[in-house]
Amino acid sequence: MIRALALVAFLIVWAAVSHGNRSLQAMNPILLPTPGEVVAVAVSLARDGSLERHLLVSSLRIAEGFGLAAVTALALGVLVGLYTPARLAVEPVIEFVRPIPPLAFLPMFLVWFGLGETSKVAFITYTTFFPMFVGITASLLRVDIMLLRAAASLGATRLQLLRRVVVPAALPGIVVALRLGFGLAIFVIVGAEFMGADAGLGHLIMEGRVFFNPAQIVMGALLLGIFGSLVNGLLLAAERRALRWRALR
Repeated sequence: MIRALALVAFLIVWAAVSHGNRSLQAMNPILLPTPGEVVAVAVSLARDGSLERHLLVSSLRIAEGFGLAAVTALALGVLVGLYTPARLAVEPVIEFVRPIPPLAFLPMFLVWFGLGETSKVAFITYTTFFPMFVGITASLLRVDIMLLRAAASLGATRLQLLRRVVVPAALPGIVVALRLGFGLAIFVIVGAEFMGADAGLGHLIMEGRVFFNPAQIVMGALLLGIFGSLVNGLLLAAERRALRWRALR
């Protein structure tokens, strides 16, 4: 209820500011579109079918890039978190490459993979992998050693320790890492689609900039926000379902 009221309050403030600016002429009204103008642009694009195409293209790119990064980060994170020699070998490389801004490599991804889908998916994968890997590894390393000893004393095998103790204990941190990674995927899809793309929400935003249509820019940004919020809610719901046993203790 509180969240819904907060969203309604945001829309009311936005409408009040944009319409107030239109009356007071504090800045050019074109630069601050009203909610009605943004909705009108969305309706116009939805009628000709282009909005659906842009949404689908961006969603597929994000899903492929994020999914590949998540699987890789989980697999490597488990290996590094549970096997010390692997951690000692992998961590220096990760910590050397991780601070480099991903956007610095965007031109190289276009050179390496071309202007097609591969470069965009690879760029999203590269960008989202590092924070998820670090978060997943840290969550695994924070698992209470007493839990492992207690399970081992009861005869649990290594696989059972991983499935029954390590993963459930680290799951909240893993979900946080996945949420962070998906947020970054939303962030970088805009940059990826600014270059060499003929569809997608990033392309739609760039098109709004080129043709000086702020309402279209705001609409594209809001759609990315809505998409990110929906997936974030799904991840939280999955976490609650996976950890429902805690409420029964």
